[in-house]
Parts: sequence; C-alpha cells; structure tokens
Amino acid sequence: MKVVDYFKQKRDGLSLHAFELKDLLSPSLREHWLDFVNRANRTQLGALVMHKQSASNDDVVEQPSKTKIEKTVVENIAPEAVVKAPAPIEMKPEAEALYKELTATLGEVIHTGEWMTVDQGRINQFADVTEDHQWIHTNPERAAEESPFKTTIAHGFLTLSLLSVLTDSVDPENQKFPTAKMTVNMGFNKIRFPYPVKSENRIRATTKIQSVKPVKRGLEIVQELTVQIEGVRRPGCVAESVIQLHF
Repeated sequence: MKVVDYFKQKRDGLSLHAFELKDLLSPSLREHWLDFVNRANRTQLGALVMHKQSASNDDVVEQPSKTKIEKTVVENIAPEAVVKAPAPIEMKPEAEALYKELTATLGEVIHTGEWMTVDQGRINQFADVTEDHQWIHTNPERAAEESPFKTTIAHGFLTLSLLSVLTDSVDPENQKFPTAKMTVNMGFNKIRFPYPVKSENRIRATTKIQSVKPVKRGLEIVQELTVQIEGVRRPGCVAESVIQLHF
C-alpha cells in the first residue's frame, strides 16, 4: 500500500467520526487538534491526499511566477490600504509670486544684513542667561594671557542666536519676505562655527536660498546663512536653516 493511500484511508475513517472526536476533546485540545489538521492540509502531502494524487520522487512542485504573485498581492490589498497620490497644493497669489522669484535666485545671495558689534557687555549678558561663564568668554584678563586669541570670544550659540536680527527676520520695518504673514522657524539641518567671533568684532549675515517648495499653508525654504566677520576671511557661523512662510 502506498503511503498516500494509507493516509487517505485513515483520513476518510477519521472524517466519518470528526464530530464525535471533537466532542470528546477538551476545548484546549480541540483547538490544538484543529490547528494540526489545518496545518497538515496545507502541506504538499496533505494537498496530494485531498486531490487523490500519487506522490513520487519525480513530482515537481510548481512555483508561482512573479506575475502571479504580484497579481495575488494586488487583488488582496484592501481598498483603504492603497496609497493615493497627494493632491497638488494650491498656492495663494502672493505665495506663487514669491515661489517663482526665489526659484530664480537659487544659490545666489538674496540678502545681506547690516553690521553689528559684538561687545563684551553682550557676551556677558548671554553668559548670564545661559549660565555659561567659561573664562574664554567672560574673563578678558585671563584670556589676554592664556587664550590663543588674546581676547575673549563670543559663545557659538550667541552668534547663532543673533541670526534672527542679522537676517532682518525680526524687524517689522525691514523684512526679507514682506508678503508673508508669518515666518515659522523649523530648525536647522546643520550648523558650523568655522572661526570664533572675538569681543568687539563686527559681524553681518548673508542669505542664500538652497531650495523652496510649496506646503499646505505657504512655502518651505531651506536657506544657507553665513555670518561674516569684518576683516576675517573665515566665517563665524554657517547654518542651513529651514523656515516656513505662511500667507
């Protein structure tokens, strides 16, 4: 007797008394039994028994083609799981005009701020607010003797915090983007301080637009902000800033 015929005979015999057997089992054993039967039916041997086919070493299991697999996956995707392309963003006239203007100036300096003096008083105030009183910032006498710069220097974060005023982002009378109702600071992609700003140095900032794209409420702009130090070739700060303009 072939193995397949043996299992077929046993299966037919058990199927006649399936309900009686299940009634005799406890709920937990019944659950394990049903799980075992389902797993067995899904095997190659179970499939052969179900379809009354004979098995041999020459049998080749048909592998579904890639096309069939893709078709099956697509057919079984729930309608709500299909990702729809986002609707195009409709820009207000002011936003569209600024979008075209900025796109035409990518990589160019679109703004240069006024010079500002970073004196020791401003450095001391920043030290008090941040509680960073390291001597290289607040002790001119020690800095003159021990610092390689021979004077105190501004905190890097002080230079960074001055970008708002250096780029005319907080002056209502002199704004870079006057048609926007509101500017939202989204943060920075990267920040570097190539050279320290010494006490009494004058600094200013330039702005270059790296990218601009429409968003739900207006425009999102990535800009490169560079803090120049008067008389110094290297910048005090280079930051990649991300802002959103709401119209």
